Amino acid sequence: MQEQYRTVARAGVHETEINRSRFICALAPVATEEEAQEFVARIRKEHPTATHNCFAYVIGADASVQKASDDGEPGGTAGAPMLQMLMRREVRYTAAVVTRYYGGVKLGAGGLIRAYGGAVGEALDAVGTLTRQRFRLATVTVDHQRAGRLENDLRATGRVVRDVRYAEAVTIEIGLPDSEVPAFRAWLADTTAGTAVLELGGEAFA
Repeated sequence: MQEQYRTVARAGVHETEINRSRFICALAPVATEEEAQEFVARIRKEHPTATHNCFAYVIGADASVQKASDDGEPGGTAGAPMLQMLMRREVRYTAAVVTRYYGGVKLGAGGLIRAYGGAVGEALDAVGTLTRQRFRLATVTVDHQRAGRLENDLRATGRVVRDVRYAEAVTIEIGLPDSEVPAFRAWLADTTAGTAVLELGGEAFA
């Protein structure tokens, strides 16, 4: 199981020109293959007169879904180098579309491979990436008397506090790396004199 993955920081567009051809790379974070396909369709709609709209996307922290299309360019000269660039940069849950407006000068297979792969690489540099860490979701239930201080202590020690709910007791939802669960359990018992209850839930990336 992947402990972390890298993805694009935001949606963005970067344009480069090679031998009078315009290469416009659009990047977006996508959670599912369906989202990736919707993004590709949207970019195609934005550039209906483009010579080509080639794409590549990688879904899954372990890159379980990988797709690419040359969209009419010679086989293996567009989608594959785009996908290779995403994989080389270890970027996941990301879709890339490179729109080409032909400028009248043929680039040859090697030139196309460099152009399409390079367009994705430059766009990643321009847009930026961020790393998402896998967390174990956990719920801490504590009495009202200790809740305020405990929440402050959690934030002060850099814990990811996801939610706080007040009822008969106070429930604080946090995210913890799996490896830190035993140490956190001991810290919590010490901090609350053994009065807090810790329940472990599912997993998420944040």
